[in-house]
Amino acid sequence: MREYIKVSGGSVLEGEVKVSGAKNAVLPLLIASLLTSEKNTYTNVPDIKDVFLTCRLLETFGAKTSLKGDRVEISVPTLTSQETSYSLVKMMRASFWVLGPLLARSGEAKVAFPGGDLIGARPVDIHLEGLATMGADIKVKHGVVHAVAKQGLKPTEFTFKFPSVGATHQLLLASCLTPGTSVFKNVAREPEVEALANLINSMGG
Repeated sequence: MREYIKVSGGSVLEGEVKVSGAKNAVLPLLIASLLTSEKNTYTNVPDIKDVFLTCRLLETFGAKTSLKGDRVEISVPTLTSQETSYSLVKMMRASFWVLGPLLARSGEAKVAFPGGDLIGARPVDIHLEGLATMGADIKVKHGVVHAVAKQGLKPTEFTFKFPSVGATHQLLLASCLTPGTSVFKNVAREPEVEALANLINSMGG
């Protein structure tokens, strides 16, 4: 027997409900904290495991995090590491987005592929192609991306072969600390991308 939900109408609906922030929007916003040494404060953050894991991940790079109710405060005064923990990355695909901010701020990053060596299952080729056009020297070995840009990243004009939300996040974050203007075409236009763009604008990008 198939399960179903039956709704009988005819009654006036009323009341209030508090809607928490969206996971898809909050994770790239938290990761954007890597771009600055100043404190970022986020409110209406959903109380979910991925938020906790993202804060743990950022702490491995030297972040100081505070979670109180739906409020998260993050500051990264100094990057203490440019390498991710594989155990954290494999638990959450969004962890891969730290590649761009780490590379932009420190000139180097080592980040495991989401899913390890199963590259086909978690394609990130657009991420890497875009970063390469910004001057990053990228090598992949044993499921880990090692990206270097000792002289810093440079502005680029890059066309996505298809609109990828993750790659759009990645390249927006990477371009923030790059002097000049980068132009990205055929990008994803989901609400979470707009939310990240708005945050970047509020941070001075």
